[in-house]
Amino acid sequence: MMAALLTKLKQISEAGLKTKVVDVVVSVPTFFTDIERRAMLNSCEVAGLNCMKVMNDSTAAALGYGIYKQDLPAETEKAKNVVFVDIGYCSLQVAIVAFHKTKLKVLATNFDPCLGGRNFDKILADYFQQDFKERYKVDAGKNMKARLRLETECERLKKLMSANTQSIPINIECFMDDKDVTGRMDRTQFEELSAGLLQRIETVFQTLLENSKMSTSDLAAVEIVGGSSRVPSIKSLVQKVFGIEPSTTLNADEAVARGCSLQNAILNPTFRVRDFSINDAQPYSITLSWQATMEEDSSMELFPKYHMIPMSKVLTFYRTEPFQLEAKYTHKNDVPIPDTNIGKFQVSKIEKPKNEDSAKVKVKVRVNQNGIFTVNSATLSETIEQEEQDSKAEEQSMDVDAEKKQAEEEGKTPEGEQKPEVNGETEMQTDQPETPEKTDNDEKKEENAAGDKKSEKKSEEKKKKKVKKIDLPIEAFVPEMSKKEINDLVEKENQMIMADKLEKERADAKNAVEEYVYDMRDKLSEAYEPFVKEA
Repeated sequence: MMAALLTKLKQISEAGLKTKVVDVVVSVPTFFTDIERRAMLNSCEVAGLNCMKVMNDSTAAALGYGIYKQDLPAETEKAKNVVFVDIGYCSLQVAIVAFHKTKLKVLATNFDPCLGGRNFDKILADYFQQDFKERYKVDAGKNMKARLRLETECERLKKLMSANTQSIPINIECFMDDKDVTGRMDRTQFEELSAGLLQRIETVFQTLLENSKMSTSDLAAVEIVGGSSRVPSIKSLVQKVFGIEPSTTLNADEAVARGCSLQNAILNPTFRVRDFSINDAQPYSITLSWQATMEEDSSMELFPKYHMIPMSKVLTFYRTEPFQLEAKYTHKNDVPIPDTNIGKFQVSKIEKPKNEDSAKVKVKVRVNQNGIFTVNSATLSETIEQEEQDSKAEEQSMDVDAEKKQAEEEGKTPEGEQKPEVNGETEMQTDQPETPEKTDNDEKKEENAAGDKKSEKKSEEKKKKKVKKIDLPIEAFVPEMSKKEINDLVEKENQMIMADKLEKERADAKNAVEEYVYDMRDKLSEAYEPFVKEA
């Protein structure tokens, strides 16, 4: 379904831009888990799009805000902390972002995935459904078509109440059983009905401040985006909790899309855009577990909540056989889906080394820029002892002696050496007192001693340790589609595109024939009338 939607959006974009669309940056809600982010990447692949990054909604809005700001502090100064409140039709997301001149860092996030504008529409629809049932004896709950009409009118009423304080009427003709219904509501009554929803929103805001360990005095501004941000009671609640009047400088409907476009331009080498780095935050803590050996721990929280991403970490294991790693979200209550498992990763081809009790395996894990957890690599470090004769130093000394001897015979200094100079002239050699000549026995003794030293030096052997690194295969068991499944879906998607194209061509041809008939009929009664004769 998502792939079909992306395909349609791709066609609309290509028709408007008059060029082919390939590279995209897709935004997702902050509360999306690993499996949902992988599914989004698979959908992009099926739709024929190269997804350069999966970006959080709040982060995209923050990028659109910060990249154009000229008054941001330098990196050596205190950061400017801004709260972004994004309340749309389905969900509520809030984030605190720290800004410097060329970068942003998400400090904390919070959300309610089931609280948005539709909840306010439902409260109005439930109220008027009961009202019409009592006054007109019609129950919209038993007629789906009537219920949909009622919700549509309630959404329109909500928008009118956001701009007006007086009572607003609601009128629906032929609602049920050919009966026309009518009702009224004002903003005060609407706020009383939605008090429970406003309390849930306030709880999300308060939890954000508690998790970030910040006070309202640390905040510089509050930006509010999303379609439901226009509700006056929500704006008042934002000001009440954060102590700052919310700003609406960002386009409430386009802020996230604009941020994704800017991120795409930054990642794409074709465009020249101001450098602006982004450090996002991990919304859930991730724990890695394994089968423990001896006295080691069996699990570890690798990425705590709000840990900066993208980020890599290296773990060292001592094993004698293949082992498996299992990643999952630490706190079940934080995740909006019942399954907290991320995936399992099997590290294979581990053998016990000859000279050691266990093999040293280094595993590199990473949460990438898409917010997806992966095991990037596993490396086996094996220590090998090599015996080498220490002959290099001896060969070098022999070469130097030979060079000196040759230089003395030629009356020159060896290369790299210069005779000392006095007052700019080469010092002349003076006669030296003669040394007593050595006897044959003395020379033989010295030769024997030198020979013994050389033989000892040759016999000396040193053991050199060399670390050999071997890449180990990793098999990932994660909930994502295989290449074969993706290729099958791509083929089906192409078939549907061709079917739509043929249907469009058929409809265009029929319209062209109809247009020709009407055009010719007009011409027969006007321009061609003098040439028309009765049969």
